[in-house]
Amino acid sequence: MTDNTAKKPKVIVTRRLPDPIETRLRELFDAELNIEDKIMSPEALSDAVARADVLVPTVTDRIDKRILARAGENLKLIANFGAGIDNIDVETAWQHGMTVTNTPGVLTEDTADLTMALILAVPRRIIEGAEALKAGEFVGWSPTWMMGHRLGGKRLGIVGMGRIGQAVARRAKAFGIQIHYHNRTRIAPAMEQELEATYWESLDQMLARMDIISVNCPHTPATFHLLSARRLKLMQPHAYLVNTARGEVIDENALTRMLADGSIAGAGLDVFENEPAVNPKLLAMKNVVALPHMGSGTLEGRIDMGEKVIINIKTFVDGHKPPDRVIPAML
Repeated sequence: MTDNTAKKPKVIVTRRLPDPIETRLRELFDAELNIEDKIMSPEALSDAVARADVLVPTVTDRIDKRILARAGENLKLIANFGAGIDNIDVETAWQHGMTVTNTPGVLTEDTADLTMALILAVPRRIIEGAEALKAGEFVGWSPTWMMGHRLGGKRLGIVGMGRIGQAVARRAKAFGIQIHYHNRTRIAPAMEQELEATYWESLDQMLARMDIISVNCPHTPATFHLLSARRLKLMQPHAYLVNTARGEVIDENALTRMLADGSIAGAGLDVFENEPAVNPKLLAMKNVVALPHMGSGTLEGRIDMGEKVIINIKTFVDGHKPPDRVIPAML
């Protein structure tokens, strides 16, 4: 009997992926799966990069200089299962002759759906109302009980007007919300016209004028604590903050203090600065809707991500440039 895996590249996957994706990976490659779905320790990651031809990490795996220094000569591709690549030292990988890919685009609608859900949930006190009902606090309709705020006519300030930011804007516009945005570069005039969006070159000026802020930018060194304590203080006391991007973009300690003292009306958070740890003070606040990083958590979306990973690996193995290469900033 011949060994059918002998000529197949060794692909090590760091977390459990949807069954159809893992099955296809096994069919195409010599794939080593993480059936128990345990987060790999730095030692396990070091062992993986030493043995793999292709590494398939996720956003929870820190592929830093120390890990990359342990890589074997055969590791030529890091095919990230995720759109964000802040978990990978891309520049060091390139210096070691490795290609890095990600899975952009496929999570746009799912993340925008959850962002809009939080934009609805926090001002309308949806989670707070559901919990009050479960706790037996509902004794009948009252004109003044559990009052929230109307969304129509409010101003939404989007921080980061990429694919997800634009998808959020389309949803919010349908609710009669006025769209404003801050971005590194201004979007095309036709898109501005379609979304009826107002561009703010100054993030500070936009923050001071909005009813709701939605954070939709990636985490990079330039966006770490982009919403610092100083900038958060620019927000109006009646304003709400929603973050489905990365927790590191916001100074979480400052946000917690301001939510506690009423400097900000409320927050909807799907990501946190020190995940999986979450500040217990945030979890205890009635004006905070906190979710366990589930913005991209649909079966359809995760399968789409896996298919992109497979395409990137197959294209690379066949000697071509993968469609989702990540080019480091130094180039």
